[in-house]
Amino acid sequence: MTGQIRNITIIVALAALALAGCKKHVAANTPAPTPAPAPPAAPKPTITLRATPGALDSGQSATLQWDAKNATSVQIQPAFGTVTNTGTRTIKPTSSVTYTATATGPGGTASDSTRITVRVPAPPAAARTNTRPAPTVSVADLFKQNIQVVFFDYDKADIRPDQVSRLQTDAAWLKSHPTVKFIVEGYADERGSEEYNLGLGDRRANTVKDFLIKEGVPQSTITTISYGEERPVCRDANEQCYSRNRRAAFTPGS
Repeated sequence: MTGQIRNITIIVALAALALAGCKKHVAANTPAPTPAPAPPAAPKPTITLRATPGALDSGQSATLQWDAKNATSVQIQPAFGTVTNTGTRTIKPTSSVTYTATATGPGGTASDSTRITVRVPAPPAAARTNTRPAPTVSVADLFKQNIQVVFFDYDKADIRPDQVSRLQTDAAWLKSHPTVKFIVEGYADERGSEEYNLGLGDRRANTVKDFLIKEGVPQSTITTISYGEERPVCRDANEQCYSRNRRAAFTPGS
């Protein structure tokens, strides 16, 4: 009997040792490292371009002034090419001209334009004696010289703040020529379907039309049409080209 008890005791002890050996050490959970925050998006460039005065007589000078932010390069066309981010130039244009400044940076591209109107005086009466009469400038030519293209942001049809003064200048000329009929053409860049871009171009053309009517241009003189992504002014697949194609242009009507 004593031997049986001893055997049972040995068996129990061996079982306890076996159970103790089966236990696994469970490591404490280590918290996952916090991911680093994503770097902030590069700010979009901005640029302003101004001409003082905006209208002058032939032979007079004007000052072109620009200021770009968040840009790595700035170009002014025509004539200047690459310039510093901020600067001024004294210019003496011989005819009316529109200058366009384009700022490019890590955050994209921005542009602004300004126009200088050069008034060319008529020659004195004595100078016209025994000379051919000066050629008559047609209203269509005056229209092209004075009416400026309006640009839009991507997938937008509202008037950009930097385009308001340009449209106001257009409206002033059109109000002074109330019999001139014209067409507002809406365009889009190549991104998106053809059907969508036709609709976007139509919205842009009608936004410009509504702006001109509020400025006092006769509604009966305005017709709108959308060409969507057709008739691009450039075909490069980059933002600088896309921004030039997102526009509302004007052509004389009949």
